[in-house]
Amino acid sequence: MYFLEVLLTMDILNKITRLRMERGWSEYQLAEKSGLTQSTISSWYRRNMLPSIPSLERICEAYGITLSQFFLEKDDNTLQITDQQRRLLEYAAKLEPKQYEALINFLNTL
Repeated sequence: MYFLEVLLTMDILNKITRLRMERGWSEYQLAEKSGLTQSTISSWYRRNMLPSIPSLERICEAYGITLSQFFLEKDDNTLQITDQQRRLLEYAAKLEPKQYEALINFLNTL
């Protein structure tokens, strides 16, 4: 049983790291965005510990994904989008070409 726990811990910590690296974030930036302390996050790696579910939820929230998306079996670069992102795409799909271009220009200024 201990071996399975170690594998699960490594898998979760590796996934947190991969998602962080994909975004170009440091561990400190992840801590800031998730509302966790950097010492909490780094202690998971030092001690090979699983984050608590509430901590993992905060990490997922920082990444803009759900816990379900985090635990999806596939890690094959399948694009995962949040409900907010889906709504934005639905609105954008209804725009006329000039409106869409205006939206893109606006977003580029942010």
